[in-house]
Amino acid sequence: MLWAGTGAALLVAATLAVAALPAGGQVDTSKPIRIKTLKPKRVTFEGEVMHANPIAITVRSQENELLIRTFGYSPKVREEMQKIINRGGYQYGDKVRIQYEEGSDVALRIKGKPSKPI
Repeated sequence: MLWAGTGAALLVAATLAVAALPAGGQVDTSKPIRIKTLKPKRVTFEGEVMHANPIAITVRSQENELLIRTFGYSPKVREEMQKIINRGGYQYGDKVRIQYEEGSDVALRIKGKPSKPI
């Protein structure tokens, strides 16, 4: 009996001793890998203005009349649009070209001549 109790006590003591050792773990000492982020591609949308206001412009595609897109403005374009709107703004049917980043609905540049207001 004495040996069975001593063996169990030694087993518990050995387990605690191993558990108390500092763990080496997976220490990463290398430098981080740098990855170049790709710039989003700029895309051009050509169409006719359906509605324009200081917040957004809605344009129908010239190629597909069923395709209608609404673009918000980047800060730079917002200033330009406010000046254009103060002079009368874009009217229904004005042709415009809008540059935007692929996957986004924010106009980065708007080209087109606004017609005279009615």
